[in-house]
Amino acid sequence: MAPQFKAAVLSLALSLALSAQAQGTAPNDAQIAAIVVTANRVDIDAGKLAEGKSRDKAVKDFAKLMVTDHSGVNKSATDLAGKLKLKPEDNPTAQGMKKGGDDNLARLRTLDGAAFDKAYVDNEVTYHQAVIDAVDKTLIPSAKNEELKALLVKVRPAFVAHLEHAKLLQAQLGKQGG
Repeated sequence: MAPQFKAAVLSLALSLALSAQAQGTAPNDAQIAAIVVTANRVDIDAGKLAEGKSRDKAVKDFAKLMVTDHSGVNKSATDLAGKLKLKPEDNPTAQGMKKGGDDNLARLRTLDGAAFDKAYVDNEVTYHQAVIDAVDKTLIPSAKNEELKALLVKVRPAFVAHLEHAKLLQAQLGKQGG
């Protein structure tokens, strides 16, 4: 993995894992809503880029799945926020995730072929692990509204499945020499 790309991946992972500590307080439900929407948007944007840029069928299929699944989670989160009259509140975690996602997209756009596929999939592994860690350690424990907490619990297995799928792709791409 190229050093600058590795730095972007680590930056994104750290922004997810450490931002709650940096804030000094647990996020409130409005901030959690913003984090959920932002986390999904970051992966939707990367997936759309990979759908259009990758030439590998397995990577394109995975990217399409990311767009579909994360769009569905965002719709559920947005619908729930509307029902609860909960306006997503911007916060340092969401801002850090957005910046990390933007930086990742900028780097991915400079790559082609096997290098693009490997970088995209490597990021998906790191990103999904960081999101799962944030869901487990920060978002679920901090959610006060039971419906919001239930949504986080409900979508967690999909993120785990995405992580496992990404790890399989990562192994396959490694065997291809990509």
